[in-house]
Amino acid sequence: MFDYIQRILKFIRFSHTIFALPFAAGSMIVAAHGFPSMRIVLLILLAMVFARTAAMAFNRVADWEIDKENPRTAGRHKLVSKRVGWSLVLIPSGAFVVVSWLINPLCFVLSPMALAIIFFYSLTKRFTAFTQFFLGLALAVAPVGAWLAVRGQFAFPPLVLGIGVMFWLVGFDLIYAIQDYDFDKRQGLGSMVVKFGIAGSLRLAQVMHGILLICLVLFGLVSGLGPIYHAALVLVLGALIYEHRAAAQLDIAGINRAFFQSNAFVSLVFVLAVTADVFA
Repeated sequence: MFDYIQRILKFIRFSHTIFALPFAAGSMIVAAHGFPSMRIVLLILLAMVFARTAAMAFNRVADWEIDKENPRTAGRHKLVSKRVGWSLVLIPSGAFVVVSWLINPLCFVLSPMALAIIFFYSLTKRFTAFTQFFLGLALAVAPVGAWLAVRGQFAFPPLVLGIGVMFWLVGFDLIYAIQDYDFDKRQGLGSMVVKFGIAGSLRLAQVMHGILLICLVLFGLVSGLGPIYHAALVLVLGALIYEHRAAAQLDIAGINRAFFQSNAFVSLVFVLAVTADVFA
């Protein structure tokens, strides 16, 4: 049983939840000017886990045949059956809608739209090279949704943060996608790396992360965050420089290591900086 659970968690790459969750948590803390009720915290956490599980499972099912042909992803379909994959889409999707209903009416009304956005990314590689932007949009839903869960209305700060998260994702996924350059080119799949080449994609990733930093600074300004938050952005800059220097060496093992370490560090620094500043 434990082994089967491990295979499911590997199938949906549960460990990567750490990337989006801190940005949602930071948005939540700013929206509440501290910590909201434990009920809202738990509901936001559940919504994040259910939505991401459904989105990742849908990605695996939608790309089932494609992944079989890619040496990097060929083992995914052996972890669970396709039927189990569909259950990991449908059950968490229903749970996400229920949790959204428990949060507030606006979140409930918007929950089908949120699911549509996060599912749509998995289909985009079939007709566009700019798939990373759709994935970034899916990730950007997290901080906006967390704000709506607390306030029940839209505002400028979470939109700025959401845009930053989108460009952050585009940047690091461009780096990650270098691994699939040869396969995507042979299969004729939509890929920014194929479109711009490896060197061009690395330069574009730097631009994307430059926009991220601008958005993080702007988020701090429009949210009224102080020097603790803005000083911590120097650490974010350092992590991004480390990631890009590792990517420039075109070492796949180094890229994978830098991908997880630096991006986990960026999101963790963000939420810790927001928390420290709000409670200072």
